[in-house]
Amino acid sequence: MARSVAAHRKAVQELLSGLPGRGSTEELPLMAALGRVLAVDVLAPLSLPPFANSQMDGFAVRSADLTPHAGSDAGAELTVVDPVPAGAAPMRLAPGTAAPIMTGAMMPEGADAVVPIEQALPDVFPAPGVTATVRLPTTEPGTFVRDAGSDIAAGAVALRAGTALGPGQLGLLAALGMTAVEVRTPVHVLLVTTGDEVVEPGTSLPEGKIYDSNGTLLEAAMMQSGLRVTRTGISSDDPSALLALLRSHAASSDLIVSTGGVSKGAYEVVRQAMGGQAVDFVSVAMQPGGPQGIGTFDGVPFLGFPGNPVSCLVSFEMFLRPALAAVLGSPALRPSLQARLAESLTSPAGKHQVRRGTLLPGGTVRLEGGVGSHLVHALANSNALIQVPEGVTELDAGAEVEVWML
Repeated sequence: MARSVAAHRKAVQELLSGLPGRGSTEELPLMAALGRVLAVDVLAPLSLPPFANSQMDGFAVRSADLTPHAGSDAGAELTVVDPVPAGAAPMRLAPGTAAPIMTGAMMPEGADAVVPIEQALPDVFPAPGVTATVRLPTTEPGTFVRDAGSDIAAGAVALRAGTALGPGQLGLLAALGMTAVEVRTPVHVLLVTTGDEVVEPGTSLPEGKIYDSNGTLLEAAMMQSGLRVTRTGISSDDPSALLALLRSHAASSDLIVSTGGVSKGAYEVVRQAMGGQAVDFVSVAMQPGGPQGIGTFDGVPFLGFPGNPVSCLVSFEMFLRPALAAVLGSPALRPSLQARLAESLTSPAGKHQVRRGTLLPGGTVRLEGGVGSHLVHALANSNALIQVPEGVTELDAGAEVEVWML
């Protein structure tokens, strides 16, 4: 009986829960940490902003100086003092004065508000050294002032352990004055492509052979997900050669992933090579990607994906990515949303079907190619995986479906 998608995903998660390197960390410069996962909570060593500063180009004032008095118009005329450029440490602001101030500049001691230059009369800054006055309207305390610590206070948690480090996160760490960060050591994956019928791109293509796309597909997916990949050459359909290849790398790997050779045919080299190993070969109720291998090879977690290119990538997205996210907190799950089919489709009874598609403006998703697991061109033109649950055999155009964005 075929195993459900949910059951196999759980089995993969349980397999990866014992990854040997999951607790190790390393410290890296910020840019080298792009795409990596934070290993520890980071506390802010200083407040952001570190000092109260102006949100606008305008005049720093004491708001009490602009409070209207009985019989007077709103606002007041103040004496203009030395300007406050960004990066300067200003003098204390005396009562009855206004200091021209630039965006981001430190608020002078005594000032508690900023009046934008557009609200001033005249609405220009006086030339340096020229004695001048300016008329400003009534202003509430705190107007156009960024308080110290209004973004984050010193000692607060800036980023939690498990956070994937992208541009925004690295920018925050730089703003806090940090140059390096402690990240989790990436999972080291040994990636093995099998099959006498495949040859490396860039070589001559003998009759009856095809170029290997699986290795590139999976290595790219894994590297994009923050994994460290060792990719071997293509293994032949000789079980002893595959065993020798695996044993030459297994001891230094956290996880082994193979493609091809997991079905029930006569030349299924991965099945043959795994005799005596704690590896099960199961049928998952999924199209494409039904045949799967799972277990351990010489104690190292092992996953055997099917050999067709779409099948192996779908296997990664449906099983390995979610399991790593659950166990390690990264990579992130694919964004999931609801869309409406641009055309009808059919799905085999008793299987969870994964179709390739393109999400269009307006929330409609168009199918790309057919159900064939060899359709690499259709995959390359897709930006989404359409999920058709087990038990659903037909969907009309306009039907709502779950899509995972690629």
